[in-house]
Amino acid sequence: MENMDATVLATSLPALARDLNQDSITLKLAMTAYVAALGVFIPISGWMADKLGARKVFRSAMVVFMTGSILCAVSGSLVTFVAARFLQGIGGAMMVPVGRVIIARSVSKAELVKAVSYLTLPALLGPVVGPLLGGFITTYFHWRWVFLINIPICFLGLYLAGRYIENFVEDDPAPLDVKGFVLTSVGAALIMLGLSLFGTHLVDGATPIAMCAIGAIALVMYYRHSTQIDYPLLDFRLLRIPTLHASVVGGSLFRIGLGAVPFLLPLALQEGLGMTAFQAGTITCASAFGSLFMRLIASSVLRRYGFRTTLMVNAVFAGIALAAYGIFSIHTPYLLIALIVLMGGIFPALQFTCLNSIAYADIDNRDAGRVTSLASVIQQLSLGMGVTIAGIVLQLSNYVQGHATIVESDFWPAFLVIGLFSIASVPVTGKLPHNAGLELSRGK
Repeated sequence: MENMDATVLATSLPALARDLNQDSITLKLAMTAYVAALGVFIPISGWMADKLGARKVFRSAMVVFMTGSILCAVSGSLVTFVAARFLQGIGGAMMVPVGRVIIARSVSKAELVKAVSYLTLPALLGPVVGPLLGGFITTYFHWRWVFLINIPICFLGLYLAGRYIENFVEDDPAPLDVKGFVLTSVGAALIMLGLSLFGTHLVDGATPIAMCAIGAIALVMYYRHSTQIDYPLLDFRLLRIPTLHASVVGGSLFRIGLGAVPFLLPLALQEGLGMTAFQAGTITCASAFGSLFMRLIASSVLRRYGFRTTLMVNAVFAGIALAAYGIFSIHTPYLLIALIVLMGGIFPALQFTCLNSIAYADIDNRDAGRVTSLASVIQQLSLGMGVTIAGIVLQLSNYVQGHATIVESDFWPAFLVIGLFSIASVPVTGKLPHNAGLELSRGK
């Protein structure tokens, strides 16, 4: 549901922007508002799952997500739409990380890579169906209907979760770090929203700078606070574990690059190449088919090459594949575009499977909630940074080239930048020991 919602929105962005009397780049605010909510509420998702029970929080999150979807469908202005996306983000903040906690506590480490691959298979239906469905509905009906498809999915999810998921509860959960929650909430939200407002006509030029400055101060204050208590909301001391450090820090650089794709690619195909939403959707979904293929063989690749080699080499291939999106023009054959997008799904899928699995390689089950909260909030903020950075580079490219509207030549610098971010993760994952995650990769 969450993956489909993101891809549906990205495909519908140009039409939605026209309906709300905004330009397409400004609508990145709707995407980063969602990520800002993730940054605020993911840190307490692990604690809530420990305190209230994983199944209870998981199901409640679905209801919140569905409510936000309905409000998106009835929104009539940018402000109300962004607020509804923020509410969706609250649901997503509790839904996906708590799902990972459930998996981490339900299977042995020897089964974790396979379990993570199985876990992502249903999620791949979103990127496959989302662009096609979103493009079809936007082209032939109305973008508002794309949010209402979450309603039946939510009810099915509530039934399945209630029947099959155990309500894991920690007997003695750590106390909630209230001060840390306030500081991280202010810091994450202001930085993400401040960056998103750069270059827009919604506020004056000083406001985004002030928001980012206040957010940065709040995060610095939180870091100092986190070193002085036993159970901080986000425990950065966990990053001393080499496998978790590689997953979170190296993964963040990679996700900055990949996080821009759902925003940038549909925009390039529609605004740059003049495709309809449905045509763009048929191409965008090719990456999901590539992801599906790689997820099926990820365990075999890891058994043969190990985590360190796979993460380093695959990041380079993924970066090149993403940067190659910048060569698209109105003269590029349709099949070649689809093939390049397909390759842009294969390599990132392997990277995500590796990064998500190795995070738990050296973690005790009791720490699964804290690790998930830390990893998830940094991962999601990285994805949001990708959208923001791509939007800023696109705006600068458009300004430097002096185009009145977005044209195809404005996009290649943004795709080049996100490709370089993906490759920048190599030095971090290269610090892993050669036998890192051996128990996971060999399944014993």
